[in-house]
Amino acid sequence: MGHTYQLAIIGAGPAGIATAVESYVLGMRDIVLLEKDENHNATIRKFYKDSKRVDKDWKGQKVELDGTIYFVDGTKESTLDFFDRLLDNEVLELRTHTEVQKIVKDGDAFNVQIAGGTVRAKYVVVTIGRMGKPNKPDYKIPPSIRDQVHYTLDGCGAGEKIMVVGGGDSAIEYAVELAGKNEVAICYRRGTFRRANPTNQADIAQAMANGSVRALLNTEIAGLENESGKVNVLFADGSSEPFDRIVYAIGGTTPSGFLAGSGIREEDGKPVHDDNYETNIPGLFVAGDITQESGGSIALGLNHGFAIARYIQSL
Repeated sequence: MGHTYQLAIIGAGPAGIATAVESYVLGMRDIVLLEKDENHNATIRKFYKDSKRVDKDWKGQKVELDGTIYFVDGTKESTLDFFDRLLDNEVLELRTHTEVQKIVKDGDAFNVQIAGGTVRAKYVVVTIGRMGKPNKPDYKIPPSIRDQVHYTLDGCGAGEKIMVVGGGDSAIEYAVELAGKNEVAICYRRGTFRRANPTNQADIAQAMANGSVRALLNTEIAGLENESGKVNVLFADGSSEPFDRIVYAIGGTTPSGFLAGSGIREEDGKPVHDDNYETNIPGLFVAGDITQESGGSIALGLNHGFAIARYIQSL
């Protein structure tokens, strides 16, 4: 409590790292990044399959980079290496295993409450992503089969019957990845996979054509039950089918409880902010996925970080 940082950043993903690096370039030195996981970019590590393609222009959305960080297309591994180098080359303090509970305005600074203490900073930027809180189905998952229900590929092996739920890029990538060693179905409530990028649309079309992935389109799930140790999926049309595992890839949600507890106003599922990404509380900013409709664009997150750094430097 005796020390006040110039800038505290909550979340060490692309937007958080960009805010730190761009602020450093502009002359700020007393910066701390607070990350609840064991390393930076936890969303990429957990939710991207190995060798996943990572595009600067996410879903074809053209983004011109505004700051000093030069980001190009690559893979999951090259993207993590890129952010490793950014953190290695700058004198920034990264605290991992540090989960923020609340942000409280205190005079001309903020008290960022963490387990066992408080970090004090003049400015605070919240860059926590949506995928840190993955969407879960609205029906109950019986406790006896919870270990067979997943939100990433962690825990999935080989030789199993697995159903992936979702119709976006992650769902398709999970299904195609699992199909090499498992019997795979993908369940989606709509009739096409038009939300996915063209490469993934082509991949799932090929997997469906060669029979390695069975698509259950225009299909709603009503619930799950335990059937002799299997996950029995109950469909809305009254039919059912047992699987060894279920993988949900149905997006993520804004951490509304955390935002409300910190006094950040929210509208339409997103925190309210101005053109400089400053919230209704002066000195408290938001950036990255939680400011976007669906999240996912690394390039936009980098631009958010640059805009915030430049604005703070002008104050």
